[in-house]
Amino acid sequence: MSKRSFHRKIYQENKKKTKLFFIFKLFGFSFVFFVLCSLFIFIYFAKDFPRPEKFTERQFIQSTKIYDRTGDILLYEIYGEEKRTIVLLEKIPIHLQQAVIVTEDQNFYSHFGIDIKAIIRSVLINFKIMAPAYGGSTIPQQLIRSTFLSTERTAERKIREIVLALELNRRYSKKQILEWYLNQVPFGQNTYGVESASQTYFKKSVSALTFAESAFLAALIRAPYRLSPYGENKDDLFNRKDYILNRMAKYKYLTQQETEEAKKEEVKFAEKRIEMKAPYFTLWVQSQLEEKYEPDFLKEKGIKVYTSLNYELQKIAEETVKAGIKRNKVYNAHNAGLVAINPNTGEVLAMTVGTGDYYAPAFPEGCISRCLFDPQFNVVLGTIKSPGRQPGSAFKPFVYATAFKKGYNAETLIIDEETNFGIWGEKEYIPENYDKKFRGEITLREALAQSINVPAVKVLRDYAGSGDIKSGLNDSVKTARDLGITTLKPPYYPSIVLGGQEVKLIDITSAYGVFASNGFRIPPIAILKITDYQGNIIYENKKTPKKVISSQVTKIINDILSDNEARSPMFGANSALYFKNYSIAAKTGTTQNYQDAWTIGYSSSIVTGVWVGNNNNAPMSKEPGVVLAGPLFHNFMEKALALFK
Repeated sequence: MSKRSFHRKIYQENKKKTKLFFIFKLFGFSFVFFVLCSLFIFIYFAKDFPRPEKFTERQFIQSTKIYDRTGDILLYEIYGEEKRTIVLLEKIPIHLQQAVIVTEDQNFYSHFGIDIKAIIRSVLINFKIMAPAYGGSTIPQQLIRSTFLSTERTAERKIREIVLALELNRRYSKKQILEWYLNQVPFGQNTYGVESASQTYFKKSVSALTFAESAFLAALIRAPYRLSPYGENKDDLFNRKDYILNRMAKYKYLTQQETEEAKKEEVKFAEKRIEMKAPYFTLWVQSQLEEKYEPDFLKEKGIKVYTSLNYELQKIAEETVKAGIKRNKVYNAHNAGLVAINPNTGEVLAMTVGTGDYYAPAFPEGCISRCLFDPQFNVVLGTIKSPGRQPGSAFKPFVYATAFKKGYNAETLIIDEETNFGIWGEKEYIPENYDKKFRGEITLREALAQSINVPAVKVLRDYAGSGDIKSGLNDSVKTARDLGITTLKPPYYPSIVLGGQEVKLIDITSAYGVFASNGFRIPPIAILKITDYQGNIIYENKKTPKKVISSQVTKIINDILSDNEARSPMFGANSALYFKNYSIAAKTGTTQNYQDAWTIGYSSSIVTGVWVGNNNNAPMSKEPGVVLAGPLFHNFMEKALALFK
């Protein structure tokens, strides 16, 4: 080889090395530039919004749950735009998890937050149709988008979504990400998360879902409103359910037999309406919560409210009222109220109103316009405009108790005779007895047990007032107030002893509970405790009973009101007030114009008040409270006593 050729060869080799070095250098600079650009993009798009770790600090919007006393029966949810109940992944059936994964992100457990193949596939499809229609989003991406980002379809938002999904996947386990996703994803009907969706569509906890029901929920994720079971595209929903079941079989999550059985399963969707158990009681609880907390707090913070309601007893109350009103239509009585209270704790155990159906029409079948009533008006509680109803003779025990406080007893004598009690309201007050008869000398036991009117007014004047009727009025009103009657207002007239002033059913029932508890008073209680979404107690009822009347007085009242022999001359030996195997104290009431009929009674463990009438004050047939309200009281108490046996 010549010297010239040798140098040429060296030159060419050096040139080749120089070119190769330049290429490596260019590649190195390009790589560094790419990394720097990626880092810049990451920092740029990540700097202005929450980091993924905010998931551990962020409380999902959750509705307020109102439960019965056991915490097992959900009565109602208070929610805004999002109805949600958080559940742990362990509570979510594995077949529901699998149905969601095969539908939304088959490679969930193998990718690192994004699915490159899915992204490339979506880019090609979008390029082909010249529109950003398909996103190829993984579960982490969907979670990031629904939590932190808008739904706009732009390149910038997509980059942000990818950046945060990568970071989310790096920081948290797949289990945690899936749990967050299943509690966050929307299912339509203002419902978010699988537990609320399961309750909304199937009225059961998510843990009880079948394969088919799980497939239906997974189907709703793609288009919750278009595929709604209450909409026009129900066939599309069923087709997508079968598609999901087939995919579960393809990936060996279900056997072929399980798949075919799930396809054939008859699934019933819950009726679409505002679901509220024990509505009259529940709305009362809600009004108390609204006085205590701001609306947004109730709609978003996920508190749990444990009430005093005994749901088994509540169902008995609703059935009793419904049957009683059906029976009472012949007496032109179309409405009723019933409340049951534990006299020792003040806890309201049951409450129902109307026909027993909150959703009943305002015009009951067979009722002319004058019987119009609002089935949603809670006559147990009353309102500012309508504080209560006249209690008739059901008010008498408060007057007799006042007399017993002053040293009189059940065997004290009084004369039943026509009596003029002077001018009251510009006219003479000369009351009559229900049966238009006078009995002469009788005991206070007989007078109260048989609910005789004239002796009751005499007790007000001569024994409660020591001969001064005004003093008797003031002292009797004080007794009634001490026991819990809140509606009495001056001026007071002797007719108050016969029920001349309005009372609330819940008040008078609670007041009778003082007799049952040997003189201890505790206001009606509906809420036992409230916890936050993590189970921490933020409110707990700690009210304690207060002694308001002597045990000696209550013992006399209890003895008289449970004396079936003493009341038999007026009510009969087998009236609705008599219970064969129980000692039940009870009192009836009937207003003079037959607009109100009452029966209130108690044992040592439960006090029950029943009112019958018409909400618009239309008079009923001329029958006493024992005929109209007595059977409802008896039927309810009989079943309640057996329940507590």
